[in-house]
Amino acid sequence: MKRFIRAAVFLILFGICIFLLQRLLVPKYIEENEEGVLSAEYYDNAGDNDVLFIGDCEVYSNFSPIKLWEDYGITSVIRGTPQQLIWQSYYMLEDTLRYETPKVVVFSVFSMKYDKPQSEAYNRLTLDGMRWSSVKVDAIKASMTKEESFMSYVFPILRFHSRWNELSSEDFRYLFGTEQLSHNGYVMRVDTKPVDVLPEPIPLADYTYGDVCWEYLDKIRDCCKEHGITLILIKSPSCYPHFYDEWDQQIEEYAEKNQLQYINFLKHGDETGIDYTTDTYDSGLHLNLSGAEKASAWFGDILREQPGITDRRNDSSLSAVWQKKIDFYEEMKKSQEKQLEETGKVTSYR
Repeated sequence: MKRFIRAAVFLILFGICIFLLQRLLVPKYIEENEEGVLSAEYYDNAGDNDVLFIGDCEVYSNFSPIKLWEDYGITSVIRGTPQQLIWQSYYMLEDTLRYETPKVVVFSVFSMKYDKPQSEAYNRLTLDGMRWSSVKVDAIKASMTKEESFMSYVFPILRFHSRWNELSSEDFRYLFGTEQLSHNGYVMRVDTKPVDVLPEPIPLADYTYGDVCWEYLDKIRDCCKEHGITLILIKSPSCYPHFYDEWDQQIEEYAEKNQLQYINFLKHGDETGIDYTTDTYDSGLHLNLSGAEKASAWFGDILREQPGITDRRNDSSLSAVWQKKIDFYEEMKKSQEKQLEETGKVTSYR
């Protein structure tokens, strides 16, 4: 019995040491690749969201849930991550349904240009922050490149054990948690870098979307239908990289065939009022705060007409929750504006 107790204590202490070591070595995504916290941040905002955005940076940079709440009383959350591939968007939807059932799902179609896993780095930014479930397992298996191993996701220490020489004070400071970055998934930037000249688009040998992309778009559509969710397809208001007319036509045909609403924001510049000389922070790849609020204000007018969407600002308990979100939003806005004034650039999201 004494040997058994000693062995058990040893295993427990060994497990604690491995856990702490793993927590220390795994990147914290505070000063670099900050969008790596977005997947994990969803769970603090889960529940009672009527609209879900899924996709890549074209959703988390270009739409503001705070603006949708302030103008329309619409509760929304964005589950966007850098270079989120369409199968990852599908699993984000499946994962969300473990916590809530939105009335509307908005999917950004730009990621359909990719029909194969792209890189481990982007996979990590999307997948590491997801909570463990069969959904995460399936997402990892669908996303891994040939060089990756499933066990490195189960035990990240296998992947990051050599990070010793990269450790900084933030690795110790954020050993058990990180600072909040997003606003229900929206990543704020207040600075401006206008579109001066857009490069000429390079002709492609083949504009056809890959079969796997259509397979997962069908999965998203069928999942929404099964749960009584309205699906809206969008091309987000980002003018670079180029979105080819041939891609646009394929989505239009799919939407018409399946009786879905498809909105290409690039065709509604006059209505949204987006000005790419003032409303982007990186020459047209992403919108800044003023651009995201314009896009959200215009899109909110469409969202409020969808089945089940109501103005919920009269709900006092819900309004109290969202007031805290508004306060954080305004606090970050002031912080970034101060950085911009003092240094001429935004050096940190916070």
